[in-house]
Amino acid sequence: MPTTKTLLLALLLSAAIACSPRDFLTRRLAADLISASDEFKTPQMFWLRQGIVSNKDFTSPESLVLQRRGWIQATEEICPADVDPPPCWDVVLTPLGVDAIRPLIATALPNNGPIGIQAARRELLGIAGISKAGNFADVEFTWRWVAINQVGAALYDSGVHYRSTVAFRSYDDGWRVLEKNMPSNQPLEDALRNAQPSAP
Repeated sequence: MPTTKTLLLALLLSAAIACSPRDFLTRRLAADLISASDEFKTPQMFWLRQGIVSNKDFTSPESLVLQRRGWIQATEEICPADVDPPPCWDVVLTPLGVDAIRPLIATALPNNGPIGIQAARRELLGIAGISKAGNFADVEFTWRWVAINQVGAALYDSGVHYRSTVAFRSYDDGWRVLEKNMPSNQPLEDALRNAQPSAP
């Protein structure tokens, strides 16, 4: 005749078999789901503007970095009607810039439009905390940009860490990162866009 301990062990074993690893939102599962999401894996695009740009664009932090690297140069020009504030600048790649940037071009818009360069990717550093309420949870995590190439290395400091909070929901097949807005919960796209720098 089975003892109480044997029955209890059999019940625990059957409960464990019925549960999948995604039924329990652990820090490890949250980290895996965030890292595997399309939004998190999407590389950061840098859009390099050539041709006539406003003074605001020419003196932006990113443009100043490219100027210091010797990758772009410009001559002062009269502003077209749709570009302000003056002065305006005609931005071109230098020979050094052509060597550095042309191999990295992912997208170029027609008519001398901005050039898209995949510059950095996100790296998850850790899960800071999980707050659960029924079938919903908020997961706070830290991450940073990691340069993909020399343009990314010039523009993104891997020492700056960001803190984001993303919503999770439990479904019949386990926990998932929310991809769309739900009442009072933040999807990953918004969490990454609204990330605030935090101390490493």
